[in-house]
Order: sequence, then C-alpha cells, then structure tokens
Amino acid sequence: MNLPKELKYSEEHEWVRVDGNKVYIGITDFAQSELGDIVFVELPEAGDDVEQDQSFGSVESVKTVSELYSPVSGKVLEVNSELEDSPELVNSSPYDKAWMLVVEMSDTSELDKLMSAEQYEEMIKND
Repeated sequence: MNLPKELKYSEEHEWVRVDGNKVYIGITDFAQSELGDIVFVELPEAGDDVEQDQSFGSVESVKTVSELYSPVSGKVLEVNSELEDSPELVNSSPYDKAWMLVVEMSDTSELDKLMSAEQYEEMIKND
C-alpha cells in the first residue's frame, strides 16, 4: 500500500498535503481499495467553508456511498473538477490526480491532530 511520508492522515482516511497556509485533500490508497470502483464524487464548491471533522461531500462506489470528512477547517479555494468526469482517478491515482479540494486553513494548529504515515499505517493494521 502506498503511504507517502510527506502527507498527514486523518482517522477518516483522508490525506493532507500542506503547501504553506493551503492544503490539498484527498482519500487514501487504503480507503479507495476498501471502497472498490469509484463511480461518483460529490464535492463542495469553491468559496464554501469546511469544518474539521465535518462532512464535505461523498464518494460513491459500486459497493457503497461513503461520507468525506474534512481534516482541517477553512475556505475551499479550488475543487478538482476532473473528478466529475473521471471519478475512477480516485482508484488509479489517489495521491496525485485525484486530490479533491484545496483549502485555505483557518487554524493551522489543526494539523497537529493528524497522523504521520507511520501512525496511519499502524491504525489501519489494527482495523
């Protein structure tokens, strides 16, 4: 399983790539493999606010619909519109092409609540 070391991870299986005061958010390789083939992604709009640990959208697979939870609070700057037409990117490229949101964080200390790759790996081993 692919767990890039430079990312941070949430208990809800989202990843965060920090870029100054902005973060890119997506779902982990583990999450997409558990869900199966992704057929639809529902995301907020640019300009919307997201709150840490609150739902911001959902992913639908052939098996189930799963809520997405924001690992940080802030304003959505950008949404990956490519996922509208190509939701399968979540399966094939969860960390590169399938980022979901770019969020300008309102509280960078929220990053301290997220896990390192090692901590996340330990969590999913024990699931």
